[in-house]
Formats: sequence, C-alpha cells, structure tokens
Amino acid sequence: MNLRSYVFVTGAYWGFTLTDGALRMLVLLHFATLGYSPVQLAFLFLFYEFFGIVTNLVGGWIGSRMGLRVTLLGGLILQVVALGLLAQLNPAWPRVWSVTYVMLMQSLSGIAKDLTKMSSKSVIKVLVPAEAKGMLFRWVAILTGSKNALKGVGFFLGGFLLHAAGYAGALGWMAGGLFVVWAASWFALPPDMGLTKVKVGFREIFAKSREINVLSAARLFLFGARDIWFVVGVPVFLEQTLRWSFSQVGAFMALWVIGYGIVQSSAPVFWRHRAPAGPAAAGTAFALAGVAAAIPLALAWGVDPQTAIIGGLALFGIIFALNSAVHSYLILDYTDGDKVALNVGFYYMANAGGRLVGCLLSGVLFEWAGLPGCLWGTFAFAAVAALIALALPRAVLHPGLLAAAGVRAGDGD
Repeated sequence: MNLRSYVFVTGAYWGFTLTDGALRMLVLLHFATLGYSPVQLAFLFLFYEFFGIVTNLVGGWIGSRMGLRVTLLGGLILQVVALGLLAQLNPAWPRVWSVTYVMLMQSLSGIAKDLTKMSSKSVIKVLVPAEAKGMLFRWVAILTGSKNALKGVGFFLGGFLLHAAGYAGALGWMAGGLFVVWAASWFALPPDMGLTKVKVGFREIFAKSREINVLSAARLFLFGARDIWFVVGVPVFLEQTLRWSFSQVGAFMALWVIGYGIVQSSAPVFWRHRAPAGPAAAGTAFALAGVAAAIPLALAWGVDPQTAIIGGLALFGIIFALNSAVHSYLILDYTDGDKVALNVGFYYMANAGGRLVGCLLSGVLFEWAGLPGCLWGTFAFAAVAALIALALPRAVLHPGLLAAAGVRAGDGD
C-alpha cells in the first residue's frame, strides 16, 4: 500500500474537482447575465459532455497503454490550458463566435475531467493490495463522497469568484491554483504508476454482459433526469425569476451537491449494510420520478415557488444519491476483476451520455415550457430509468466480492 501516492492522487482530484464545479457555475451565470437564451446556455456545455462520452469510452484503454500517471497529469494540465484559453474570450466578438469558442474550450475541459476521474479511481485499485477488499471499498467511498462534496464547494466558489474577480480574473485564479496542483503531482507520483503488463485490445471496450448493458442504459436516463433541471433550468430560474444573487445561486447548487455527496457516502447505512440488487435500483428510480412530478404539481397548485423548489429538490437529492449509490454497488457486482477499468469506463460513458442529453433538453425545455417543463422532462427520464432497471437481476451476482468489502449480500428489497 502506498499511502503517499493515494494522498497525492486524492489531492489532485480534489483540486481538479474544485475548478470543474467552479467553471460550470461561472460560465452559466456569466453568460446568463449577458442575455444568452436557455438554449444558447445549454449549447455552451454540449461539447463538454460529448467529449466526456468519448474519453470515458477509451479512457481505460488509454490508461492501460500509457500508464495512469500520464493520463492523470494530462487531465490536470489540459484543464489549466482550457481555463487559460476561456479567459481570453473577447466580449466584442459576435455571439455565434463566442458560443463556438466556449464550446471548443469546454470540450478540452470535458476531456480533462474524465481523464482525471478515470485515472484517480483506477489508481486506487492499483495501490490497494488485491486481498484488502474492505480497504478498497473504504478508499473508493472516501474519494467519491469527498469529490461530490467538493464539486458543490466549487459551485459556490464559481459564484463567489465571478462576483469578486470578474470573469477573466476568476479563470486566471483557477488556472494558477490548478497549475500548482499539477506541478506537485508531477514530482510526487511514481513514473510507473498504473502501467499494466497485459495490454487490452481495443475491441474489448464494447464486449459487455447483459447486466452491464442494462445498468448502463438505466444510468444514462438517471443522469439525464438530473441534468434536465440541473444545468440550465433551476439556476436560471433562481437568478432571473426569483432574483437571487450569483452567490445565492451558487450556494444553493453547492449545498445540493454537497448534501448529495454526504448521502451517497452514507448509503450503506440506509441499506442496513446489505448489498442492494436490481429491485433497489428500480424502486428508488420510481420514487425519484414521483418527486419530480410533485414539484411542478405543487407550483401549479399555488405553493410558494421557493418552498416547492428548495424542498422538492432537497428530497430529490436524497433519493437520487441513494439511487446512484445502488448503481455504484451493482457495477462492481456485475464486473469481473480483470475488466474493472473497461467496464467502469463503459458505464461512465453512459453516464456522460445522459448528461449530454439532459444538458440539451434543459435549455430546450426551459425555453419552451419554463421550469415546470424541465421537471416534467425529469419525471419522464426517471420513469424510463426505473422501467429499464426492472430488467436487472433480482439478486446479487457475486456476493463474495461485496462481503469481502464489508457489505452483506441481500435481495435489495
């Protein structure tokens, strides 16, 4: 076990996550104040999500060929470049030029994000001894839970820096801070980290079991359901309709993601330390669809918008975190040990695909039908995710794997 390498990898992932969350909120709020339409705002993030799909699909294969140190450092420095180039945006450019430029720079950020995420999570598997399943489970939980919480902090940071330093100034501070993280990682991480002796063939990327294909399809609609309201709808509604300040919008989105991360890391307690199976994924998704439908119905019945949105999305976040945690258990249960990187990469490719579709629909539905339209779209996607999850196995396939990690196998009901 190399605790030093784990600490530096986790620190690098934390540093990247802060800039990733801050960049999303900063870009959204800055261009919303310039008068960009919801559809134009959604387009700013399309390449970010699209190139996340591509990077996740081939990320495990690239890491096995070049080593995880290369992909981790590559992701960090690519984000530094993207932040620096985004700061060069000229306010005098025509809007179509600005949108195109930001989309291209966001594509670099999307590649950087998924290279860093794939590398950081795969490195833990390399650092932990094969027989230490419990330690592996805990280390992954710490990394994932803290990442989600810090992304929420990044949302707040983005709103604060935009207010305090302006658009270009905020990007400059973020690029400088992340460059320091990259330099520390360059000197601290061993050169052979993550290199494998057996090279994986490219065609194996697409060779998946039925369970992984079904789970990935459910994952696509699950994260599409979240981003339909999350990317454009709610932030713009809070800023333009409820007249919240940048800091207030950033704080709300930050607290939502932080709370989501806390619930996700505590999910084993909710499930009484019993490993969930297919029915748990379907049941929580159906509950998610119910909450998504209740919010626009409450607005239609005259409930105070601030109360309905904040209360409804808080409940949505709790159920979404539990659903996402169930998925995280199941991808491990359905994966053979020698194909973890490839299968997890494929699974996160579906995750990025859902974010891409949700991002586009967030702008389209908000412009067409306002926030209620976004939430009805969320309802539809969550319901589809639930129906797909009904096809998952009703029992844990490999209880021994999770038992070794300190979780008892159960039927998940």
